[in-house]
Amino acid sequence: MKRTFFCINSHACGNPVRVVAGGGPLLPHLPIAERRALFQRDHDWIRTALMFEPRGHDIMSGAIFYAPFREDCDVAVLFIEVSGCLPMCGAGSIGLSTVLIEEGLVTPRVPGVLSLETPAGRVDVRYEMEGDRVASVRMFNVPSYLHARDLLAEVEGLGPLTVDIAYGGNFYAVIEPQANWPGLTTAAETVSLSQRLLHALRDVDPVHPENPEIHGLHHAIWCDAPRAGGDGRGAVFYGDRAIDRSPGGTGTSARMAQLYGKGRLAPGATWRNESPIGTIFEGRIEETLPVGPYDGIRPSLGAWARITGHNTIFVDDRDPLFKGFLIP
Repeated sequence: MKRTFFCINSHACGNPVRVVAGGGPLLPHLPIAERRALFQRDHDWIRTALMFEPRGHDIMSGAIFYAPFREDCDVAVLFIEVSGCLPMCGAGSIGLSTVLIEEGLVTPRVPGVLSLETPAGRVDVRYEMEGDRVASVRMFNVPSYLHARDLLAEVEGLGPLTVDIAYGGNFYAVIEPQANWPGLTTAAETVSLSQRLLHALRDVDPVHPENPEIHGLHHAIWCDAPRAGGDGRGAVFYGDRAIDRSPGGTGTSARMAQLYGKGRLAPGATWRNESPIGTIFEGRIEETLPVGPYDGIRPSLGAWARITGHNTIFVDDRDPLFKGFLIP
């Protein structure tokens, strides 16, 4: 077996987004949530081959796009990254939308708005053009909410931490400065703390009240004071050792849902969230709405992405490492 994948690489405010424009697996014309389950069952080696070393790296993210099943969407998308095939990815949506529009791969039904069918629900991306380039986008994310508040996690080597659980397309442990954690330091320290925190929370299994296929806690966002003109700063952890270089799309959405749920962010308010490298997602609460029994929000994020190149990737099963690897 030798497979060829044509990819268009981009980054969304610093985080890589590899868009698979050719070579993705053929899947039945079903809702994208069902196609995601089939991909996870039968084709996950494609994710690891394209995201892991030697073709990717510890923080690689990507997307594979398909014809939509929903009539109100322009394109369906599977989000692939080192941590799995996700229900939703904010940086992935921003990078994918920029690639699809600039490269002429999709013509939106409504000019200026690209509607994505994601496993977590419909996501609209409004984009502004400068000539033939996408200058900026605003992504209207899926409903987000505060799932649980003030949990105590006994973290090895650190002691007890107070943690909230919030949903922004993925579930997040949200941590703010406190007695046993004064704030962000280095990426290496954040990775180590995240691994220990998620181990301490290994029995916590949040389930989305309207979509039980979305469950589990695999992400964390460590929140701190701003440095580059934002309202806050955050480091999103995912996978085994990845720190998002962008502010995190689902992470920023979860953070705003947590702040709203605790009465600290009002409807209509903006929240400019800084990444570890100083880039910013401009979040806004567009509306409030119920998510099952929870009081939720519809967040939007203003951001940008840039295309960095085209590449053709070969995956040959004569290579003993064709499925990729990560250093433990």
